[in-house]
Amino acid sequence: MAECIFCRIINGEIPSRIVFEDEWSLAFMDVANDVDGHILAVPKTHTKNILDCDDETLIQLMKTVKRISDHLTANCGYNGVNLLNASDESAGQSVPHFHIHIIPRRTGDGIDAWPHFGGAKRDMEEVFNTVRMK
Repeated sequence: MAECIFCRIINGEIPSRIVFEDEWSLAFMDVANDVDGHILAVPKTHTKNILDCDDETLIQLMKTVKRISDHLTANCGYNGVNLLNASDESAGQSVPHFHIHIIPRRTGDGIDAWPHFGGAKRDMEEVFNTVRMK
């Protein structure tokens, strides 16, 4: 997709710091420079988000995310990772190309990557009856 910034990175039209690449996916440093080691992993095939992603592309992307996460913890001095994704504008997705943020973590790093929720508004049993898969 010509206007997609991540497709342009994949196609080499925009320079990036590539951390990992295979036939299915590309992982590169996030230019936001908000957290040390912030990496974005994307499928090479343009897919808006996880809701539009086919199973094989998703499997391959998650293999890449796992491989990078293992590398960060085994070889780079990190203890863990946060994996973040927003699928659809309603969830806060700002770039319409499926991507997973990999945030490397160290014990005591002071990063609060967990969202703060305002509390449920509906009865849990009512919601359960709506969302359970039958």
